[in-house]
Amino acid sequence: MTPSAAALLAQAILALHLGVIVFNVAGLIVIPVGVALNWRWVRIGWWRALHIASWALVAVQAALGRACFLTVWQDRLTGAAAAPPLVQRWVERAIYWPLPIWGFAAIYLALFAAVVALWFAVPPRRLSASPAPRP
Repeated sequence: MTPSAAALLAQAILALHLGVIVFNVAGLIVIPVGVALNWRWVRIGWWRALHIASWALVAVQAALGRACFLTVWQDRLTGAAAAPPLVQRWVERAIYWPLPIWGFAAIYLALFAAVVALWFAVPPRRLSASPAPRP
């Protein structure tokens, strides 16, 4: 792979990683807010299942002492590349904190526990349930 192709793929992975982080964190916020504001979409089964599955993947990786596979993939692609553009450095500083893996594990497991608690406190509609017919 050429260095320019690797750099482009690394930027795409960074964008995907940022999207996953925004999805995970936003879900933690919009589910309780949505319940308070009576937003029906926060109970959509497939969306909630994707949210809890994404958090489960993050928590399991951290509990096993492993960095996120997206982080590892991006690191392998960038390797000894020149300094990234300024905006990319800002995003990377927001995403990649200088913590030991056990620190991430504690944070991610606590947040996963919050997601599981939300699953029971604000149960999603059944994944296979079709809407009830209206009289």
